Amino acid sequence: GSFDPVTLGHLDIIRRASGLFDRLIVAVMHNQNKKPMFSVEERMEMLRRTTADLPNVEIESFGGLLADFDNLLVDFAASIGATAIVKGLRATTDFEYEFQMALANRKLNADLDTVFLMTSSEYMYLSSSVVKDIAVHGGSVAGFVPDEIVQDIVRRTRKED
Repeated sequence: GSFDPVTLGHLDIIRRASGLFDRLIVAVMHNQNKKPMFSVEERMEMLRRTTADLPNVEIESFGGLLADFDNLLVDFAASIGATAIVKGLRATTDFEYEFQMALANRKLNADLDTVFLMTSSEYMYLSSSVVKDIAVHGGSVAGFVPDEIVQDIVRRTRKED
C-alpha cells in the first residue's frame, strides 16, 4: 500500500495479519503517478515506529526508481519469496477493485495467493486521504493514526501552509 500516512485501519490489518503468518512484509509502494505527503523513506520509518512491537513484521518498499524490479506487486512478491498478499477491505467497493487485482495477480503468478482481511468496523470509514484532508484543514488526526506519528503529520501540514 501507499500508507501515506499509515492509519489505525492499516495498523489493525497489519497486527492481525502478523498473527496469521510467520513473517509479514509490509510493502510500501512508490507510485510515480501520485504526489504523496510523505516520501517512501518517511512512510517506511513511520511504519517501523508503529510496528516496533511486532517482531515478525518487516518494512520494505517496491516500485518506481527506488527498486531493482518492475512496479508490479507480483514481481516484488516473487523477489522476496512471498506466497501470499494480504489486502484489507473496508467496503464492497474495495472488494470489487481488490478482487480484480487478485485475479490479475493470480494470472501473472499462479503460485501467489491473495488473502483478504475485513477491517474492524471502527475503521471502515478511515483512509489516508481522509486523514490528510483533516490535517490540511487544521483538524486533529489523533484517533485516526497511531499516536507515534501524529506530530509528523502536524509538522508536515504546517510546512505546506
